[in-house]
Amino acid sequence: MRTVTVRPSGHVFEVAEGESVLAAALRQGFVLPYGCKSGACGSCKGKILSGEVDYGTYQKKALTDAERAQGKALFCQAKPRSDLVIEARSVGAVAGIRIRILPCRVQQMARLADDVMVLRLKLPANESLVYLAGQYLEFLLRDGARRSFSMANPPHDQALLELHVRHVPGGQFTDHVFGRMKERDILRFEGPFGTFFLREESDKPIVFVASGTGFAPIKAMIEHMFWKGIARPAVLYWGGRRPKDLYMNALAERWAAEHPGRFRYVPVVSDALPEDGWRGRSGFVHRAVMEDFPDLSGHQVYACGVPVMVESAKRDFTTLCGLPEEEFYADSFTTQADIAGAGETA
Repeated sequence: MRTVTVRPSGHVFEVAEGESVLAAALRQGFVLPYGCKSGACGSCKGKILSGEVDYGTYQKKALTDAERAQGKALFCQAKPRSDLVIEARSVGAVAGIRIRILPCRVQQMARLADDVMVLRLKLPANESLVYLAGQYLEFLLRDGARRSFSMANPPHDQALLELHVRHVPGGQFTDHVFGRMKERDILRFEGPFGTFFLREESDKPIVFVASGTGFAPIKAMIEHMFWKGIARPAVLYWGGRRPKDLYMNALAERWAAEHPGRFRYVPVVSDALPEDGWRGRSGFVHRAVMEDFPDLSGHQVYACGVPVMVESAKRDFTTLCGLPEEEFYADSFTTQADIAGAGETA
């Protein structure tokens, strides 16, 4: 057994032989920031103040050599070789939420774009899932594999759990969703997971940044925010290659119309074709944010989508726009191909 002490919270927990820092923390009810749990997204990155670790297997884009030289590690992969003192934010809001395995039935399937399917799932009678808007679940596949998807509906509105599934050609699960899945099929999942959720204790204005189906957990956050009457000013930037990729554009426009002065929506398209007739903002979605908010020092940012967008947003917002690093919250949507590429080892 090794002992890990977390600064600045002062929490202390034990790590078994061969166990990662994150796995041990979650097992004992101490929640550290995390996302993919596979060394691909970087959400669990923190600093080792003293002690030694086996850094495990990870992608260098999630932990660069320079960051490792500065004492940083990915706690989903790092295994202690001695007692440790680490620096990481503790996430108290999810500590009391029980992770469960539940069956569900595919109640509705709606294809909203060529490569986006909205699944609505029904839980067994008298069952409900306690979670925070922004968290995700993991489907349990027959071969032991798992696939992660964020809940797109807020916790107060869970007659059906809503997921937005993007088709990844050749992907075991998404090929099934787009090819063979049918309504009334039974699935099993475990959840909720993740530390991507609205920090309600803050009064700072909010910038939401989504690419593709990264809109799903942000949709849940925004609807939760409206339902609770949270009056902080908020703006959503949603990016896609073409207008059709903004598959719930009308919903976001409706939010803006219903909450003037409190919520704004900025759609951004990077690769519109002439036949799209696009007259809105163009380019990279995080660049549109920087054009409108050259100073983000007084804001919170919630970013979700493909890893390259999340990484670029964090780098540019913190280094060029003055956003405090601790006010950047993200969920990087890694695919199995991303995770399979996590091949760097200590």
